[in-house]
Amino acid sequence: MTEIAGYSDNIKAYSIVDKYLEHARIFIFANGGNEKIYITSADWMSRNLDSRSEVAVPILDAEVKKQIKDIINIQLSGNTKVRILDRLQQNLYKKAKPGERKIRVQDEIYNYLKKDNEAYLNPKTKTTTKSLSSL
Repeated sequence: MTEIAGYSDNIKAYSIVDKYLEHARIFIFANGGNEKIYITSADWMSRNLDSRSEVAVPILDAEVKKQIKDIINIQLSGNTKVRILDRLQQNLYKKAKPGERKIRVQDEIYNYLKKDNEAYLNPKTKTTTKSLSSL
């Protein structure tokens, strides 16, 4: 990926296009060690931002923050059906390294949420009581 030194070298952009239509909008700010996570309604395109009221809200619940971060980490680990977006607009596919397990993000997230939801429905197998998939 081609970054601009000192400007975007800590920003990565991926496109995950697969069988499910997803439009997650999440911001995670390191904030000097006081991490902040926000979800937003906006598809940040001028057609939406110029004509609508869009909101971003903080996620305050620790369990929900963990689930969001788990899902983001799954997305970042993907190496199948994932394109790396760069400033040159090459948008090349991210590929599994030799010997590395192929990770199809949407299937991994589905399995993560299914497992979490099953534990939520059967609380004897889970210590937490909230579930992102049940919100």
